[in-house]
Amino acid sequence: MALKGDRHELETDISFFMNETGVRGQFVSISTGGSGSAMDDSTALVTVAATASGSYAIGCLLNDVVNIDLTRQHLNWHKDEVQKGSKVTLLKRGFIVTDQLEPGASPSAGKLAYLGAAGQVASARSGSSNAKYSDVIGQFLGTKDADGYVKIEVGIHVDEPATED
Repeated sequence: MALKGDRHELETDISFFMNETGVRGQFVSISTGGSGSAMDDSTALVTVAATASGSYAIGCLLNDVVNIDLTRQHLNWHKDEVQKGSKVTLLKRGFIVTDQLEPGASPSAGKLAYLGAAGQVASARSGSSNAKYSDVIGQFLGTKDADGYVKIEVGIHVDEPATED
């Protein structure tokens, strides 16, 4: 389990497809496809951010994206699974409790949360200190518990905040 039920979804987006597998609690970014509004365009796919450098998070994945043979079994609706290539639900604003932290991440309450490698959450910015705020995904609301979960206030911003602290 990568995302606990203890969450509040203030703003979600259901206008993107995902053409690779992923787990709830990961952050995703836009691929290079699509132009204009790109609604229902299969080339405007969402992808799990492979690296924090140059990736712009657009939301937290709220579905498990699986690649299974649908002629032999069905999706697990209790886990809110969707088939690879389908539309996904992305959290833009709210809070979540997730274990999708970068190895070695040490979150503390009040500090900014950053987009890390493979869509995970990092406790420190990777790259130069002059980087834009495109990699800020929210704010930690506590520290890791015994199971490795942490509460995060997600805030995917369109504009740049005035200061980091």
